[in-house]
Formats: sequence, C-alpha cells, structure tokens
Amino acid sequence: MLQTRGVAAVEELVILAGVWTAISAWTVHFAAARPELAITNLIVGISLAVLGLCMSMVPERSQDLNFIVLLLGAWLIVAPWVVTRNPDTGMILSNVITGACVCLFSLTAGGLLMTKRRT
Repeated sequence: MLQTRGVAAVEELVILAGVWTAISAWTVHFAAARPELAITNLIVGISLAVLGLCMSMVPERSQDLNFIVLLLGAWLIVAPWVVTRNPDTGMILSNVITGACVCLFSLTAGGLLMTKRRT
C-alpha cells in the first residue's frame, strides 16, 4: 500500500509537469514567436496532465502508461529542434528541463511498481 502511495505521489508530479508544459509557452513568452512549439507544448502538456491523473487514481495499473509518459518526456526534450528552427534559450531550457523531469518521474514510478511486483 505504501509503495502505491509513492507511485501516486510521483504521478502527481507528472500532472504538475503537464500543467507547466501546457502553459510554458505563455510564461516563457515564446507563444507569439513560435506558435508551432506553443501548440505542441499545449497538446503534450494536456496529455501529460490527463495521463498523470489517470495513473494517480489507479497506480497499480499504470505500468503500461509509464512508457507513454516516458516517450512524451523524450519528445519534450527534442521538440524545440524538431518543431522549430533556431530555438531560443528559454524554449530549450524549458522543454529540456521539463522533459528530463518527466522522464525521471516515469522511470521512478516504473521502478517503484516493479519493486512492488517483486515483493
């Protein structure tokens, strides 16, 4: 029970990262200059928030969704270079740091779930 609470806590961090990703284009002020990256961040952020919410409600069944969250985190890392040309420093830092955190959260939740299954 305690390990699933830890997984739920990590997945709640995924929700926060998703909300940040969704609003980051307007808080870092690149929505007007790079609307394609702003739309990408909005879609990925909403997806992360919804996945995090689903996984925090039923953490013992979230093993398969962790892989999708990991892929979305990896996409956040590479998105400034794939979606736009000549990204600014703010765009790069926001996406890379958020993507790395999302990947870390996904791997942590997956690790907690795997140790729970072994015991």
